[in-house]
Amino acid sequence: MMDINYELYKVFYQVAVSLSFSEASKKLFISQSAVSQSIKVLERKLNQTLFIRSTKKVQLTSEGETLLSYVEPAMNLIRRGEAQILETTSLDSGQLRIGASDTICRYFLVPYLSRFHKEYPNVHIKVTNQTSIKCVDLLENGSVDLIFTNYPNSRLGHSFHIRHIKEFHDHFIASRKYYGKLEHTTLSFKDLLGYPILMLGRSSTTSEFVHSMFQQHQLDLVPEIELSSNDLLLDLASIGLGIAFVPDYCVAQRLPDLFPITLQSTLPSRHLAVVHSEQIPVSHAARQFLHYF
Repeated sequence: MMDINYELYKVFYQVAVSLSFSEASKKLFISQSAVSQSIKVLERKLNQTLFIRSTKKVQLTSEGETLLSYVEPAMNLIRRGEAQILETTSLDSGQLRIGASDTICRYFLVPYLSRFHKEYPNVHIKVTNQTSIKCVDLLENGSVDLIFTNYPNSRLGHSFHIRHIKEFHDHFIASRKYYGKLEHTTLSFKDLLGYPILMLGRSSTTSEFVHSMFQQHQLDLVPEIELSSNDLLLDLASIGLGIAFVPDYCVAQRLPDLFPITLQSTLPSRHLAVVHSEQIPVSHAARQFLHYF
């Protein structure tokens, strides 16, 4: 095992995330020449070039990107350990870090975040918006304590603790103004292919789910529009651009302008789940937040 000073990795991390020697020097409160020298020492010890330097910018080499993929989770884990030690049992300080999609944040998490903030006003709340699939990456690299995700989620393996907290159903939603003739009609999955389908993009659990439903009927779904926002899908459905596929918990406020399509085959339910890593201790603030569920 190489004997490399932790400070060298700390300098490497700051340069790698900012791609700037000057920015790293400001963050570390050391001179730019000291930053440059530290990187040279680390490169010499590893016998690898970690950065491509030019007068205009700094870039990671492929070896640098590989090293960052290991150093970043380690740095986050160290920060998390420091934060847990500094937290008090009364939650007079500390941080709650959550990852969730914008839909889950808006239609599910806001009341819980409001309650937590009122009860523990000195705890800093940080919410990072990503799709449910990409939230798993946040959890794996230590950027968040908890994620709230649609379930099933193909990225979740056995190294995570998964708790189901809400059951929901998905619906194909259409505008009464433009598709009113379908309101009292029962459609098959094959029938749906005759209409423009609006849905979330491929990097979402919702996309995984609906594509698998069509594949079970030996059908290939080719959406008319793929977006990253359920609210925008409903906006486009309301002006007649197609039939939107969305979870029921974000539809209630949009009725009676829109209606759910009746299907011959009932869609299975899904769940909202709260997830944390089984390998990394949960912070005191996160444990307290979990009690709400």
